[in-house]
Amino acid sequence: MSSPHDSIPADSRATDSPTRRNWLWFSLQQIVQVVFAVWLRYRARGADRIPVVGPALLLSNHQSFLDPLLIGLPLRRPVSFLARDSLFRVPVLGWLLRATYVVPLNRDTGATGGLRETIRRMDQGFLVGVFPEGTRSVDGRLGEVKPGFAALIRRTATPIFPVGIAGANRALGRGSWFLRPARVCVVFGEPFPNGEIEVLKQRGREAELIALVGSRIAECQAEAEEWLQRGGNHMRR
Repeated sequence: MSSPHDSIPADSRATDSPTRRNWLWFSLQQIVQVVFAVWLRYRARGADRIPVVGPALLLSNHQSFLDPLLIGLPLRRPVSFLARDSLFRVPVLGWLLRATYVVPLNRDTGATGGLRETIRRMDQGFLVGVFPEGTRSVDGRLGEVKPGFAALIRRTATPIFPVGIAGANRALGRGSWFLRPARVCVVFGEPFPNGEIEVLKQRGREAELIALVGSRIAECQAEAEEWLQRGGNHMRR
């Protein structure tokens, strides 16, 4: 059962093109590119794997509040992420979140409204980003993968991609208020084989699905960490 707080405000709905960023996102991208390149020596690999048209679900580890920007920066398309609905009530921040495609999530009511809106955006052809851990990592390592995202996978047939982030916790981890100069690398992995996902959608196989997603995200994170340790210049393929 949903509540009034679980409904999606009309002005938070994505009305822009799923293949082109609006003026605000485009402007932010220009600024963030410079800041991240200089301050974080940011590098990303595999973004060309993400389709240029059509929906896709991006599943990533979660190290920092920076993560949505780190994932979205190398992509020319907008990405809709989930954020707790209380943030939408903060002046200016709420407007910024709505204008950058973020979906409000009410955890107290089972997030049914956020789930419906997320599916609606994928039906419209948008990229959607989800952090299966549900919260930021304490130490940068991949935490427990929560089962909530599995409901989203079961309700969609869109391509699914794992993403790994390394270094963001050192730049702006939990408890940090200021951006530190720390190298950050992001790896976009190969899509999950559709046949494998379809098999694991079957009743009673949720634990296997969760384990598979966790292992693929962990692989991408390890690859990003290896790249980071190499200085962000060379990476195995």
